[in-house]
Amino acid sequence: MDSAVFAAVLFAALCHASWNALIKVGLNPLASTTLISLGSGAVALAAIPFVEFPAAASWPWLIASVVIHIGYFGALIESYRTGDLGQVYPVARGSAPLMTAALATTFIGEKLNALGWAGIVALAAGVLLLSLRGGRDLTRLDTRAIGFAFLTALTICAYSVVDGVGGRLAGSPHAYSVWLFAGIAVAMIGYAEIRDRGAVHGALRSYWLRGLAGGGLQMLSYGIAIWAMTVAPIAIIAALRETSVLFGAVIAVVFLKEPLRALRVAAALMIVAGLAAIRLS
Repeated sequence: MDSAVFAAVLFAALCHASWNALIKVGLNPLASTTLISLGSGAVALAAIPFVEFPAAASWPWLIASVVIHIGYFGALIESYRTGDLGQVYPVARGSAPLMTAALATTFIGEKLNALGWAGIVALAAGVLLLSLRGGRDLTRLDTRAIGFAFLTALTICAYSVVDGVGGRLAGSPHAYSVWLFAGIAVAMIGYAEIRDRGAVHGALRSYWLRGLAGGGLQMLSYGIAIWAMTVAPIAIIAALRETSVLFGAVIAVVFLKEPLRALRVAAALMIVAGLAAIRLS
């Protein structure tokens, strides 16, 4: 894998972890999600005059991605509403790379060698282990929450493949990203108004600057990923994005002073091993 692409996607994962840390302000999931979406939409609107119009062939994929993203937000919100983070997050983030790899190789004909597959499996296992955080009781699983978590993973898989193809057809992956985030913001306004307008309006009044900063980081993070999926296999890029969990753990230990447990160290080593395999594949 090209070193520049590899480094760019790891930087995107760091941005992803950063905006997730930035937006943790005690809001409910709907308000947080909408705040970030509107922040990224504002940045996208400002960037529209500076990018070209995506090619016509990419628009069905772009529209499909907007719809899938709303499904993703809905599934994620419901999974967090009905279940514990320690149950939901590992399932959603750990299974998504494997689903994406299976979908990309089956339906769009991408080829991965044995080392690439080994790297994706090791990285996904490390993400799953790290996400557990070693401190939550997972013996009593909430089947409804787990169902929504798997649905979340499926939507992550779907929008990753859709955006990888759409970005390749757009002529400019940057233009595709800008219009995608503008579309998601518009769709999220409608979704939030239907679900709980009061909570969202309160969040906008109090945290609009943080939402703008987080939205900018989100757009930068996923924009890099969309570009990377135009020059490298979608399955590989989708797996590398999940290293945001590792960066998030580092932020938690260094800045939030969370304990450095042995489980976290083992999970980090698995992720690094997966990264090495992917880099060499």
